[in-house]
Amino acid sequence: MPISTTGALNTTALIVPDLYVQIVPPQSLLLNGVPTNVVGVVGSASWGPVGEPVIVGSMGEFATSFGPVMARQYDLGTVVAIGVQQGASNFRCVRVSDGTDTAASVTILGAITLTALHTGSLGNTLIATLSSGSAANSWRMTIALPGRTPEVFDNIVGAGAAFWQALASAINNGTGVLRGASQLVVASAGTSSQAPTAGSFPFSAGTPGSDGASGLGSATLVGRDTPPRTGMYALRGQGCSLCVLADLADSTQWSTQVAFGLEEGCYMILTGPPGDTIANAIASKQAAGVDSYAAKLMFGDWIWWYDQANATTRLVSPQGFVVGRLANLSPEQSSLNKPLYGVIGSQKSGQAAAGTRNAYSTADLAALLTAGIDVIANPQPGGAFWGVRGGHNTSSDSATNGDNYTRLTNYIAETLSMGMGAYVGQLINATLFQRIRSTLLAFLNAMLGQGILGSTDGSLPFAVVCDIANNPQSRTALGYVQADVQVRYQAINEKFIVNVEGGQTVQVSRQTLPQGTL
Repeated sequence: MPISTTGALNTTALIVPDLYVQIVPPQSLLLNGVPTNVVGVVGSASWGPVGEPVIVGSMGEFATSFGPVMARQYDLGTVVAIGVQQGASNFRCVRVSDGTDTAASVTILGAITLTALHTGSLGNTLIATLSSGSAANSWRMTIALPGRTPEVFDNIVGAGAAFWQALASAINNGTGVLRGASQLVVASAGTSSQAPTAGSFPFSAGTPGSDGASGLGSATLVGRDTPPRTGMYALRGQGCSLCVLADLADSTQWSTQVAFGLEEGCYMILTGPPGDTIANAIASKQAAGVDSYAAKLMFGDWIWWYDQANATTRLVSPQGFVVGRLANLSPEQSSLNKPLYGVIGSQKSGQAAAGTRNAYSTADLAALLTAGIDVIANPQPGGAFWGVRGGHNTSSDSATNGDNYTRLTNYIAETLSMGMGAYVGQLINATLFQRIRSTLLAFLNAMLGQGILGSTDGSLPFAVVCDIANNPQSRTALGYVQADVQVRYQAINEKFIVNVEGGQTVQVSRQTLPQGTL
């Protein structure tokens, strides 16, 4: 009684009488949408791998992977901290350096050198402590980093150089299944026969580590697109739906970021320089030739924000607020008129504590939005709170210049790219057409059921064609199959008009509604 999967057995050439069982896979492939809350961030840090994307879901995880928030330009932690305040919780972080970063190290009794696993100034706070072990005539090495659980390597034995070699092996390889290799340091033992002595050995007394952040510039944050990829290009294939190069206000790099966003299906959040003027912002955008749905350009009116980690009020880029808010919205939504959290003030509006308050005029906003530049401002149409004032990307096409167009288009395209490839290599026939169409309709119907798609008149906002009408024999004979999908998005209410006719001579006409309705 042979058992096989469908397609593995030629059922027209069976000879032996028997029971043949074929396992038939489900005929309708169901698509689950890709995440739309993944934020890619590139910037500097005081710890962690350089040029390698790391998953971060909270500030606690960030501190473990990259150290504390640093009060400086291009800081990775600043963007993540602001994004977390807006509700973002799914980051892919890439640390960059100017090439001068070094790892802290300390030499203990001239016999063994411990070097921080990662470069950066956080390694200067490491402390190695040598003490008596749990077993008789043994030693214990404890390696501590503030904010992390100390690593303990116990019951190290030996004499002379053999002891230091055993200690280095324990640190680099672990001592068993419960105590693996160190995630903080790398050990290197020499040939010294110095006897161990109990004591603490701070890395601050050794060779200090450095962050490599003082010489950062736009080229470093953008990085290179050849293996090993660095900077922005290290985020390739990471599934980021939104991306920020921390504090990068260089207009000559805007078009490069737009190209990356188009290739990766990622919404790039750009910013102008702090203290920018409207005229200069418009001129810079035109000179850069940026006119695409793949990027959102924020006006260089930077935001005053209280940095809890450093207990100071700082002027920061608007990027973190915008990317965090968008990450916390469904893809059909716009950032327009949504509250932003943690904003104390802006360069133009000032800080509330200073007693000054300036607002953008209608003419200012019209100039910026017409040019495809968005801005964080207070008040909003919904009240006196800080928020994104336009909800637009850099496109000059009114049909594609909304946040919702970029994010929903990328969401649909990425989902189909991830799921529809299962049909490649299958036989082209009516059944294949039916299955492709069924899969696409199921996905679109799911979006409709969740309110991501909709219409004002209740009609279906999508259509799928995959049959002989768009797949003639002349094309299928060459191995082509085509599915044509049309999807109408829900528009964003940007210009809400209420007509009021008032006066003592007004004739009021009342509409009679069926009983029980309002």
